[in-house]
Amino acid sequence: MLPDQNDLYTKQVSRYFNIQDVTWGNGKDKFLVRYRGKLRDSDSAQAYDQLAQTLRPHNVTPLFRHDGKDQVVLLINGVIAPKPTKMWGNVVFFTLTVLSVMFVGASYSATFMPSSLADWVRFTLTGWPYAVALMAILVCHEFGHYLAGRYHKTAVTLPFFIPLPVGLGTLGAFIQLKEPPKNKRILLDIGLAGPLAGLVVAIPFLIYGLYHSPVEQLPAQLPLMQGFEGNSIFYLFLKYVIKGQLLPHPATYAGLSPVFYWLRYFFTGRPLPAGGVDIILNPIAWAGWVGLLVTSLNLIPAGQLDGGHIMYVLLGKRTSKLLPFILVILVALSFVYSGWLLWAFLIFLLGRYHAEPLDEITPLDPKRRALAVLGVLIFILVFMPVPFS
Repeated sequence: MLPDQNDLYTKQVSRYFNIQDVTWGNGKDKFLVRYRGKLRDSDSAQAYDQLAQTLRPHNVTPLFRHDGKDQVVLLINGVIAPKPTKMWGNVVFFTLTVLSVMFVGASYSATFMPSSLADWVRFTLTGWPYAVALMAILVCHEFGHYLAGRYHKTAVTLPFFIPLPVGLGTLGAFIQLKEPPKNKRILLDIGLAGPLAGLVVAIPFLIYGLYHSPVEQLPAQLPLMQGFEGNSIFYLFLKYVIKGQLLPHPATYAGLSPVFYWLRYFFTGRPLPAGGVDIILNPIAWAGWVGLLVTSLNLIPAGQLDGGHIMYVLLGKRTSKLLPFILVILVALSFVYSGWLLWAFLIFLLGRYHAEPLDEITPLDPKRRALAVLGVLIFILVFMPVPFS
């Protein structure tokens, strides 16, 4: 039965919503009132904006939800008012990350061992090509998210960069949503802007670096700590276009068909191509490759990762059904690269949580649906089953 239409909330909601029934919340519920029915206008995004603006002075936030075939408007107490964040932490960690990346870049091509403070400064400065390329990729990735958030008037933090003076020089960076995105369109724009912006910078660096990286013969007996960067479909293709062969090329296929050999090597990183030939990445190419790796990790379709946002706008709450399959795949891949176990553990802990928009009724428009599919395709092309071997 409908409540009194003179009720303040019901009056406002009924301007945009054909109300079929109403449920008033009690102390145990997380809502003030729930309206079930159908939106009057097909432009649900505009209806949400207008209703939210009307209810804001009453310290009430509307949520648009689906409940089976029905549409639901939930009114909840409070209005999100994001607090300004202090920038000093972002600046400090950015500076430390630049120094960390420069140090690691210098370590890759070290020609001398520092023995004094002046030597350490000079040594670290030699890592600038790697640092400039990698930081440009990471900055563009994170500011892709940040600027998309600002464009849609969604409060986000400035990027937090994470230094690590070994390995790649950094654990990457992240931004945080300080409030839920308004709808799926905005969630997609914020989630996909980062990978696209990062790739726009990473691919030219990678192409330039590959052109200027030599292809050399590998020793028949590889050094104990000899490592090889992982391959994605896109990275293999790019090396083939630029160097004219699939790399690293083995000395022999040992009687196997080339197709079977490359499928095995792509998914296992084995056998190591001793005696074959491989490209020796210069610092710019190495940074471009790291850009591909960062993009692929961010596009894993789970939780709060960029790929999780993309899958959520495509599948909604059904995205959670993908989680077991993702975990099984990562655990299986951990037999050839143990680092996937850590990712499987983190995704198991955090992969069940998604950035749910305030308005889940507004669908993706055709252009954004195409962009979401593009995001999935990019993930397939840049994903590296064995990042290091």
